[in-house]
Amino acid sequence: MSAPRRPLPFVTPWNEFYWTAGADGRLRIQECASCAALIHPPKPSCPHCRGAEVGVREVSGFATLFGFTVSHRFALPGLPTPTIVAQVALEEDPRVRLTTRLVDCVEEDLRLGMRMEVTFEQVEDVWLPLFRPTAEQPEQPAPLPEDELPAAAARALSARLSARTAPAGRKFEDDVILSGAGHSAIGRRQMRDPLALTVEACRAAVADAGLAMEDIDGLSTYPGGGLEHGMGEGGVTALEAALRIRPAWFNGGGETFGPGGSVIAAMLAVSAGLARHVLCFRTVWESTHTQLLKEGRLRLGGGGRVTGDMGWGMPFGATSAAHVLAQTAQRYMHRYGATRETLGWIALNQRANAALNPTAVYREPMTMDDYLGARMITTPFGLYDCDVPCDASVAVIVSAADTAGDLRTRPVRVEAVGTRITERLEWDQSTSTHEPQVMGPAAHLWTRTSLRPDDVDVAQLYDGFTFNCLSWIEALGFCGIGEGRDFLDGGKNIARDGVLPLNTHGGQLSHGRTHGMGLLHEAIVQLRGDAGERQIDNARVAVVSSGGLTPSGVMLLRTDT
Repeated sequence: MSAPRRPLPFVTPWNEFYWTAGADGRLRIQECASCAALIHPPKPSCPHCRGAEVGVREVSGFATLFGFTVSHRFALPGLPTPTIVAQVALEEDPRVRLTTRLVDCVEEDLRLGMRMEVTFEQVEDVWLPLFRPTAEQPEQPAPLPEDELPAAAARALSARLSARTAPAGRKFEDDVILSGAGHSAIGRRQMRDPLALTVEACRAAVADAGLAMEDIDGLSTYPGGGLEHGMGEGGVTALEAALRIRPAWFNGGGETFGPGGSVIAAMLAVSAGLARHVLCFRTVWESTHTQLLKEGRLRLGGGGRVTGDMGWGMPFGATSAAHVLAQTAQRYMHRYGATRETLGWIALNQRANAALNPTAVYREPMTMDDYLGARMITTPFGLYDCDVPCDASVAVIVSAADTAGDLRTRPVRVEAVGTRITERLEWDQSTSTHEPQVMGPAAHLWTRTSLRPDDVDVAQLYDGFTFNCLSWIEALGFCGIGEGRDFLDGGKNIARDGVLPLNTHGGQLSHGRTHGMGLLHEAIVQLRGDAGERQIDNARVAVVSSGGLTPSGVMLLRTDT
């Protein structure tokens, strides 16, 4: 078996100017011929003016330190551990941020806003642009480039919420109900076929709705496809082959609003009359996958150059969404005065809720000292800021609204969805102080309903990391932008008896990483009144989000009044 190779970018004729610039020590960036904006990563047209003529410009190589995280957990061949992964904003155009690795410095000496300079490391045919602090620094670090989007989103949200008017015309959401929900056994290293987990969850959901498998005429999943990295069971193809459902409509793919996207697609199909009962499912088996890798019983494929968006970050050690969000959380703390304790209240809340859920992976009590003392993953994220890889499958059935009277359980209505993209999709070029892809969907949601944040009885908000949750809380208007520190302080507002009961089953931080589908399952259970010891009294309206740095989506659910 050959030794693992250091990850390097896939060099193409349209990006080689960047990856080979270090041959003469000069950094080069794509430039728009029409508006002179710098463009990164390279594109065939300008995202600022949509001009079609682009060229290449030599830049000074000086930049502002826009973010950094010390990665302790994600070791890569050929890179030091720990690694300082960073983002720098170019002096010529601070809108352009380069993901990089910092050298010739230590964490203790770094400050956001420091002046940085490029230096190059040659590996094979690639010159990686690394950055280091300049020898002479200004007396005060430079202010970070402003990000207007959170403030603009807050103003738009405030204007919308003050109107409190119902949307005009018919809504497709009114044509559907969520009729059934089920899940497989949930746990660590179950060593089970992931397709078996899927079948178990789907059978549970069908039985929950009081349907027969023959009633199912639609299938929908995220992300579909194969079994790579423990993130699926093979998709619609695998499940249909196992159960022979013969759907009239089916859907699967990764470019949607996270796992909730498969459910929203099913709603549209039912509203259009393509199906009556669509079975939506999501399966993960990351825990078993990792164990099989450790035992040498499974090998990752590939081994070639890194393509796509990951090619701009992985060669520097940015292998995970954690590296992007950790830097975003750092900027949030820098701008709004939040601390690690701010995020800690979210982790403690989820653990307290998990203690009441027999299916949760982690149920042991946790204190703030436990949270703060846990080993670092990538600063400022420690172990308990990160969700728990597990093996699980969750299934939900979307049915036509006129079937409500035929079902075994009380149906859950869909009041509204939010799906709009307003932020850049490239992770390191997007919103600087909040998780990218929450502002657009959150604002969109409230345009499709007359309900408002204070009508929400329970919130199930994506928590791949603690910071995801904070971002959703602010974007959805449960507190103002930058007010998360005060809202979360002490954990009272998000407790089960607080103003916004949050992730009542333990969330992904303690219940297990079911990639958002488990949050939807819990919202349905709460609205039915079936959550047992963790039930929120008189829960009538629930908000549930999915997606973490993918295009995200959010749904507002309700019971019949």
